[in-house]
Amino acid sequence: MSVIFILVGFSLLVALFFLGSFIWAVKDGQYDDDYTPSVRMLFDDDDFKSDRTKKTKSHQKQ
Repeated sequence: MSVIFILVGFSLLVALFFLGSFIWAVKDGQYDDDYTPSVRMLFDDDDFKSDRTKKTKSHQKQ
């Protein structure tokens, strides 16, 4: 029975370690997207918007 308490305690320590690592990585900017904003201007939004309006108009007619 004491083994269960040791394993639960150890699993809580491991979980807290991973939670701390995740919070540290988020605060450090590990998950920031630095690539997409620089290439967003290269995409042609007009074609994308016109395709979406065509699809929504065709769905409304049905």
